[in-house]
Amino acid sequence: MARFTGKKAKETPALNMGSMSDIIFMLLFFFMVITTMRESSLYVKIIPPQGSEVTKLAKKSLVSYINVGVPIQDQQKKYGTEPRIQLNDQISEVSDIIAFVEQEREQRPEADRPQLTTAIKADKQVRMGMVTDIKQELRKAGALRIFYNASKGGRISK
Repeated sequence: MARFTGKKAKETPALNMGSMSDIIFMLLFFFMVITTMRESSLYVKIIPPQGSEVTKLAKKSLVSYINVGVPIQDQQKKYGTEPRIQLNDQISEVSDIIAFVEQEREQRPEADRPQLTTAIKADKQVRMGMVTDIKQELRKAGALRIFYNASKGGRISK
């Protein structure tokens, strides 16, 4: 017969740190994949006007942005204090809009091109004449789906 010996003092096992690096790298890759980078830096100051009927866009990936406003403080030495148009990462003129729309179309897959929307993000102090000029150029380029950016406000009282 076997004899039972007394209980030995049990030691707590050491933590296995081998899989810790795997977990850290999985988290790192996860956040790298889901993070979206800002497409362009904003060189114009935009305070959007308030709208009474505001809706959200369904697919923001199919939107090209035209920013219109006064250049930020750092850019005012170069571009002045008059409202300017920003297309992607550069200050542009109204005549550059057609080339911008064509470039945006070429970057999209063929199936997504009919749903491409152009969003005009204009400061509330920008004159309507400049927005009308932008709309005319968009019409010439065949970009007829236009979205005007506005902040959600209350109903406008008369």
